[in-house]
Amino acid sequence: MVISLNGSEVSNQGKKLWIPLLAATVVAALAVFIGFRHWRPAWTTIQGAVIRRDTDSHKEIPVGDVVVTASRGTTSLTARTDASGYFKIAFHGVVWPGQVIDLSFRHSDYSPLDMQIPVRFRSTTHQLIIAAMAPIVAPAREELPRAQTVVSNIRVRYTVNSQSETNIGSAVKVFEVTNTGNVPCRHQSPCSPDGYWKASIGSADLDAGPGNEFRDARASCISGPCPFTRIDSSGFVHGGRTITASAVDWSDTATFLLEAEVFHTGIVSNVRESYPVIFGRALQFTLPPTQEGVSFEADVSGTPMVFPLGPEIYLSWATCTARTESADEKSTVYQCELKPEYKF
Repeated sequence: MVISLNGSEVSNQGKKLWIPLLAATVVAALAVFIGFRHWRPAWTTIQGAVIRRDTDSHKEIPVGDVVVTASRGTTSLTARTDASGYFKIAFHGVVWPGQVIDLSFRHSDYSPLDMQIPVRFRSTTHQLIIAAMAPIVAPAREELPRAQTVVSNIRVRYTVNSQSETNIGSAVKVFEVTNTGNVPCRHQSPCSPDGYWKASIGSADLDAGPGNEFRDARASCISGPCPFTRIDSSGFVHGGRTITASAVDWSDTATFLLEAEVFHTGIVSNVRESYPVIFGRALQFTLPPTQEGVSFEADVSGTPMVFPLGPEIYLSWATCTARTESADEKSTVYQCELKPEYKF
């Protein structure tokens, strides 16, 4: 049997086949167009921390007042690090994957540092930039060598507005949280607060002894990428005979300091003493928010002397800085580095 179709019938069947195909193509193109217009890369800011470069992690202290410049094409933005070394720069508009961000770090006491950050879809969306700056070594003087003055037996003396407790000493403990930064968490706890990066947890305990209890307990990050750590104060903020400080670190290894005053009830005393922690040529200590009249007691070349710190935080034998922690206890972190003609 032979069936024949005229031209009109063939044309109608072709139209029936092409119309659905054309409609599907238009719908797909429209979906791609709408999705493209509403897609925006989440990577719009650069944040990180600047620390001192050192082989000893205890000496990788935060570097404040660093001028950080981020450049993308003809656009350049500048920020300064705070006392904890933290910086954040936000670009206006879209930063497309495939572009490169040039970062420069400048400080008068450190060698210039330049970095390039390639932008990708996900890996740089929440990347934490850690910039380790090398301190500038002062050139050797040609004058005859002089013996360095020894500073020893250092104590921190201060007063607080307290009338019902006796301070019989202080307790200090340093603990470290070891971690590797920029490692995806992949939903394996612990993670960073935003859930992107693998984190580690560390803790330290202190026991005041029978009949004693801790007051003015504080914990602080003293070295490493401190902006990317979080301290849990629930175990020490209320004091007690035993206290515990724990910390979460979702970047590189960081060091923490747990410090508290030991009190015995029954005797009133407003004068307190604390002992700083010394790493190399630098010392660190923390004080409670109610402190007043901070001074150092130290033996200089064997002679006991008192050095009021004053509002300018000035010492004849060291250069000091201070910063107030943003945690609940609002403690103040002090860091002092010896001047070249002195040694511990």
